[in-house]
Amino acid sequence: MDSDNFILTLNDISKSYGKHEALKDVTVKVPKGSIFGLIGKNGAGKTTIMRIIAGLQEANKGTVSIACPYIGALIDTPAYYSTMNAYENLKIQFINLGLTSYGDIPDIINMVGLDIAGRKPVMSYSFGMRQRLGLGIALCGNPDLVILDEPINGLDPQGIVAIRELILKINRERGTTFIISSHLLDELAKIATHYAFIDNGQIIRQISAEEMHSKAGRMIRARVTNAEAFCRILDDNGLKYELSGDSEFTIDGEITLAKLDSLTQGAGCELLEFNYVDTSLEGYFIDLLEG
Repeated sequence: MDSDNFILTLNDISKSYGKHEALKDVTVKVPKGSIFGLIGKNGAGKTTIMRIIAGLQEANKGTVSIACPYIGALIDTPAYYSTMNAYENLKIQFINLGLTSYGDIPDIINMVGLDIAGRKPVMSYSFGMRQRLGLGIALCGNPDLVILDEPINGLDPQGIVAIRELILKINRERGTTFIISSHLLDELAKIATHYAFIDNGQIIRQISAEEMHSKAGRMIRARVTNAEAFCRILDDNGLKYELSGDSEFTIDGEITLAKLDSLTQGAGCELLEFNYVDTSLEGYFIDLLEG
């Protein structure tokens, strides 16, 4: 993909807190107009990446290239004034951004679903309403890139659906790029177009949702007695694979156990284990960590 098609490029980013290395040589490219899922365990480095992108922290090494004038962000707890209503909070954000025309504020309020309840002071809002307001604040200035750190965490099922549909609507109607972290991988899988998986401060895989789904039902894990001989078998049959450790293979291809077993006969290689891999987003992530 041409560099002009990326709204964000992180190149060789590292970040340390004292002796703790939170990020190690992180390189990520986010396509314009994508919904980009950032996935990792607690403490893996997701929030640190987001804070660096948003300019809230500086990296010790590497570069951040952003191809848009404004970034919106909802990281940690949304910042708002509890005695003010939605309009007043958004107006303050407009002022902070140096925007002098407030005509877009009613549209943002309507977009995030606070057109009626938003007239009340924020202290009276439910948790879900406050999340909506936080998203509204992130949308001020019509940013081309919005960063959301756990935007549905703590919401009830109805609230989760509402935020999910709102993100999809904004993405489709405005072409806004979203970078989203979430522990609810099944929900993230319903909207994300691309993913980056992070573990111990390092990106272990970046993949499009289309590419990941194309592997569904075709990923096979096999353990063998002779890895070198098995590599030759897979190469000769045009099968893509990855080797983990000394003898465990993850194979991308439509092949049956019987066929694979027959190929190993007389080739100096024996199958010790064979199973199909769970290719849901959660399964894919767990497989990456274990691989």
